[in-house]
Amino acid sequence: MDLHSVAAPTWPEGDIPPEGSPNILIVLFDDVGFSDFGCYGSPIATPTIDRLAANGLRYTGFHTTAMCSTTRAALLTGRNHHSVGVGCLANFDSGYPGYRGKISRDAGTLAEMLGSRGYRNYMVGKWHVTPLTESGPTGPFDGWPLGRGFDRFYGFLDAETDHYSPELVRDNSHIAAPGKFETGYHLTEDLFDQAIQFIASHEAGLPNTPWMTLIGLGACHAPHQAPQELIEHYDRVFQRGWDVERAERLARQIELGVVPNGTQLPARNDAVEAWSDLDQGTQQVATRLQAAYAAMLHHSDQHLARLVHHLEASHQMENTVIMVLSDNGASQEGGPLGFVNAMGPYNGLPESIDDKLSRIDDIGGPDTHSNFPWGWSMAANTPLRRYKQNTHGGGVRDPLVVHWPRKVSEPGLRTQFCHACDIVPTLLDCIGIEAPDAIKGVLQKPIEGISFASTFDDPDAVTGKNTQYFEMFGHRGLVHEGWKAVAYHPPGTPYEDDRWELFDLANDFNETEDLSASESDRLDTMLDLWWEQARSHQVLPLDDRFAERFAENAERHLGGRTSFTFWMGMGHLPSDVAPDLRSRSYRLDALVEPTHSGVCGVLIAHGDATSGYSLYIDDEGHLIHDLNIGGSHQIVRSPEPVPEGSTSLGFHMARSSVGNQGVGSLVIDGKVVATHETENIFFLMISWSGLDIGMDRGTAVSHYETPNSFTGELLKVTVDLAEDQILDGEGIGRSEMMRE
Repeated sequence: MDLHSVAAPTWPEGDIPPEGSPNILIVLFDDVGFSDFGCYGSPIATPTIDRLAANGLRYTGFHTTAMCSTTRAALLTGRNHHSVGVGCLANFDSGYPGYRGKISRDAGTLAEMLGSRGYRNYMVGKWHVTPLTESGPTGPFDGWPLGRGFDRFYGFLDAETDHYSPELVRDNSHIAAPGKFETGYHLTEDLFDQAIQFIASHEAGLPNTPWMTLIGLGACHAPHQAPQELIEHYDRVFQRGWDVERAERLARQIELGVVPNGTQLPARNDAVEAWSDLDQGTQQVATRLQAAYAAMLHHSDQHLARLVHHLEASHQMENTVIMVLSDNGASQEGGPLGFVNAMGPYNGLPESIDDKLSRIDDIGGPDTHSNFPWGWSMAANTPLRRYKQNTHGGGVRDPLVVHWPRKVSEPGLRTQFCHACDIVPTLLDCIGIEAPDAIKGVLQKPIEGISFASTFDDPDAVTGKNTQYFEMFGHRGLVHEGWKAVAYHPPGTPYEDDRWELFDLANDFNETEDLSASESDRLDTMLDLWWEQARSHQVLPLDDRFAERFAENAERHLGGRTSFTFWMGMGHLPSDVAPDLRSRSYRLDALVEPTHSGVCGVLIAHGDATSGYSLYIDDEGHLIHDLNIGGSHQIVRSPEPVPEGSTSLGFHMARSSVGNQGVGSLVIDGKVVATHETENIFFLMISWSGLDIGMDRGTAVSHYETPNSFTGELLKVTVDLAEDQILDGEGIGRSEMMRE
């Protein structure tokens, strides 16, 4: 062999971003209304966001999809949400291409696109574009953040989580929260800690390589949870009520130039009462619920300030594109009067005003699942009509702040129409690259969004964005050449009965002057275009169901499975992959090594302080089961301590044929030792928090200190489900969920 003929060694450089490529920071708020940032007219203190806006841009024509999963899908891919398979929540798979609840492989994410050009990509916070049935410890992980291009992830996969007792994932593993409420833990602070750590570590290892970081905050989605001192501050601010608040916000918006001179407030949204017509107790509760929401936003801004300070101190601000936005308008999911703990009403336990008043000082704390009433959501969306889930302005027109000192030469307002699906092409434009034709061998769908990067240095730039459709739960809309056609769809009614409205957005910012009669030909043309868009982007068939799809998805995922075995050492199970105990008979049985004096702790626990169930032995040795529905503890306790030498400890629920009633029995070594009759077993959902055996990892389901680990030797827990489940999806629609 000729040793001199061996090729010389080479060291390929790998993918290299274009010279001068910016870092990218996207801060995505949840359920924050158009007017809620201070720089958009709110009295809520957001000085960090306001400073970014003062030195950057505020968009007044930015739009989203009206929901969380769907906006994330559009924002991540640069395509419309139905086009990539996320036409509705990640919780649903309706069996049609536009409604899989998972981003299709032919729609690469921004992280995948940038990763192929040498960027490092980090994410913290809410993901919610993986089917929740794939969120367990076995995945599959191809739809999790690391499976879609991110290098590191720290956050949660579901629509929401408790901020004192969050469901957390690090990379591809479920983990326990690193702190507790008692020690001052709050998820928002934790998320910014992680974001700073990711960026600082990146700077230590690859200071010359650009990064992209996406922060998906849980704020301000329910539950609204924040430090008590901030809640007390805003309780004083908002005592004036939502009618005065709307008027004052609109005046500030006109003064700031956020809305045109002459903009008028529309009438209150359907079923929202005048503030002055509410009794004093109702006003007190509503004010405190709004205070918790406002405090949560203020608290988030405080921690965003820490990240901005880090970027400034590390000299990264100049060439970092920062985008701060919301995923949809403020939410209507709090109903007409709001909730202190929504988990009770969701499971058929009414929450009266007296109940709310008795717990008013708990609002925003660890054992509440608070959400504010329609009137405050309406104020958050000032001066727009309707809310999240709707395709009127209140659901789809949202704040967007852009800050990039290297490029933004003329800070101020931008009025161009743009959409969440336009963010990817805008950022690619900023870097000077194009979306790849293929990712990991999969040919890619064309990018459907249109860049608005030209507006960064030209307030009058024409982006070419002329048409954008909207659809959510049968609500529909179309913006085309400055006009908007929109239809509110009452769920369960024929689509052909919907009344379409038509607005000239150039002269009617907040959709108040319906021109459908005088411009009927224009409306007909736009309706034809809407159907064309719907066929093109996989919107059809229309589906206005809500709770029914939750029930369907759970049933389809379990595939008739009625038996579960959880061996000690098992990891955490999210709610959507845990046994479905709702509206049925079931058995919980723990097998332990023979008990001895002093054995205590949790055998199985699912949920947190707001809702769930726990089977445990207390400090006195008694076997206890707590059926905690919305903080209402239905406890059955053995009359005597568990006998020494016992090996089988259980709780069996026998569902009644009447309503949601049942009889629960504590069982020790096959013998029933105590029973409990209940009129309320789980109806709509058990908890947003998941299941553990041998411990309770979050805020306590029952009356003990967590984690309350079992001190004996737990071998396994079996859960057996009866075939008598009745999930009446027709009976648990959105209106019922939000009623008192």
